[in-house]
Amino acid sequence: MPYVNIKITREGATAEQKAELIRGATQLLVDVLGKDPATTVVVIDEVDTDNWGVAGETITLRRARSKGA
Repeated sequence: MPYVNIKITREGATAEQKAELIRGATQLLVDVLGKDPATTVVVIDEVDTDNWGVAGETITLRRARSKGA
């Protein structure tokens, strides 16, 4: 049973976009590895930008700085 965990920042991905991610990830496992879509699990975790860091700083800070530049 394949398990795929997609993590994105919580910034307004729509239900339709998340459904498309789930369909696409499932289909990728079917196409590449021959997995059964009926037993493929896809979970999307949405993470606040304050809880996601790159290069030692939060995404919130990085985005605020880039908007002010």
